Formats: sequence, C-alpha cells, structure tokens
Amino acid sequence: MSADTLLEESTFTGLAERHRRELHVHCYRMLGSFEDAEDTVQETYLRAWRRRETFQGRSTVRAWLYRIATNACLDLLARCRPEPATGGEVRWLQPYPDRLLDELPAGDADAPETLAVARETIELAYLIAVQHLAPRPRAVLILRDVLGWPAKDVAETLGDSVNSVNSALQRARAGMRRHLPAERQDWTGGEEDAGTRELVRRFTDASVATDIPRLAALLRDDVRFAMPPTPGRYVGRDAVVGNWTDEGFGEMTGLRAVPTAVNRQPAVAFYHWRKEEGAYLPLTIDVLRVSGGAISEVIIFHDDQFPRLGLPERLPADGTR
Repeated sequence: MSADTLLEESTFTGLAERHRRELHVHCYRMLGSFEDAEDTVQETYLRAWRRRETFQGRSTVRAWLYRIATNACLDLLARCRPEPATGGEVRWLQPYPDRLLDELPAGDADAPETLAVARETIELAYLIAVQHLAPRPRAVLILRDVLGWPAKDVAETLGDSVNSVNSALQRARAGMRRHLPAERQDWTGGEEDAGTRELVRRFTDASVATDIPRLAALLRDDVRFAMPPTPGRYVGRDAVVGNWTDEGFGEMTGLRAVPTAVNRQPAVAFYHWRKEEGAYLPLTIDVLRVSGGAISEVIIFHDDQFPRLGLPERLPADGTR
C-alpha cells in the first residue's frame, strides 16, 4: 500500500472502517470507559486522515492506526483522567457488550483480531487491574502482552528506547500481579459451562425474590463487590451481604430480569416495576465472575447502560420482551 493510495478518501475510509471495532476495544482497554473509547476512535480517524501522507507503507494500515489510537489514548489520560480511588475502585469503568465484541471476524487462535479480544484481557477484573497502571506502562503492557507487538515496534510507537519499553513492561506486569488474584483461574472463569449457567440462574431467581440469604449462599468467602461510579469496594461475603442489607435490597419488590453478557462474562439486567409507567424500567446490570463453583465478583452498573447493551428500554406488565 503506497502513501498515494491513502490520499483517496474512499480508499482511506474503507481501510480505516475495517479495523474500527478492534480499535474501539483497544481504546476501551486503555481507558476503561466505553464512551471515552468511542470519542478516542473518532479522534484517531481524524488524526489519521490529517496525517495520511505520513503513511509510507513500511507497516500495515492496522499497525499505523493502532499507533495513532494509542497516542490519542495517552493524550486523553494526560489531560483528564484521575487516579483510581484509594479503595481500589475504578469509578469510570463501563461494561462492553458481547454483541459488539462478536462483530469482530472469527479468526485463527493467533490472528491479531482474535488476540485483540482474548477473553482473559477483556474481563472486568483485567480491565480494573490495567487502570491502576500508569498510562505509558499500561500502553506497553497492552501492546506487548495483548497484541503481541515486538518491543521495537512499541518503542517506535511511544517514542521510547527498547530498553525503556522492556523496563516499563516489567513494571506493568508487576503491577498487574498486585491487582489481580494470585491464581489465573481466580480471575478468569473460562468458558461458560452448565454449572455456570445454573449458578447464574440461581443468582437471578434469588435476586428477583430479593432473598439475601439465598444470594449469600452463592458467594465465595472472598467475593468482591463494586458499583461504579459509586465510591466503595467491598471484599468478603460478610462485607458484601452487609452492604446489600444496609442499602435495603431485601425490602425491594417488583423486579424482573433479562439475561445478557458483557466483557465475555455472564450478566443479568434487572428491571423495576413503576406503577406510574405501567411497565418495568431499567434498574441495574449485575456482571458476575464465577470461579470455583461460586460467585467471586459482582459489579453493578446503573440503568444508563441499557441502550448501549442492546437491552429493551422497558418490559411490559406481563414481563415479556
């Protein structure tokens, strides 16, 4: 591909759009926010169009766009992103719907597109850990360990030396170990199986019934719970159940549930009956992580996420969709 070819707007647009979804996932992984990722992809394409004459064909268009996107993310992080809260919660975290992840073409296990959305690097536990890294080590980790780029290419993208990139990668990996559970199986549940589906069904039934004792029985002793952007992160069954009790969840009535999936994790969308509307309206989306036959993490997002996730905006009185 020559630089002259990219001067044609239709050709440029076609090449750029081919990679839009995976670039969006890349920006989302860097930023932890679906909305910020959307804005940054738009900025990426704007910068790419303005700089199209700089593409000399020494790399693929895909790699060129990733370089631009990575630096656009770093610019945003430098301008306006706070550090994670003292308690460890990432208040800007937003879910990523599986229906959009499924837009990426299926490929071989080692294909770049497949690596870009590997299950273990899109789950919320991984995203939260990544957000605790400083921006440049974060970029190095994602480019090296997620996308599999050589250190030389990462150094060129970031304007650093190979030695600096290797040093940043070591720091980033150490940081990830501090923020992820010690054993891999504790932070990725693997492919969903019949046992997981049954556990999610029981969680859904107990939640609709607002039966806190039944819910407590499904949790691991070291379960973690958060509800971004609300401050607070709770660790341990007693702390989590205590929060749910204090918040009056056990007194709620009139819930309905719709199963869904985000970040390659099972999730349940809950709707609450509103008499004045004559319908069930969005309440929360509970994203679950399952390991060892029990629920090890619950992250709850608010109702403003429903449209993005492709969920209905209301359920009728009979509960049908």
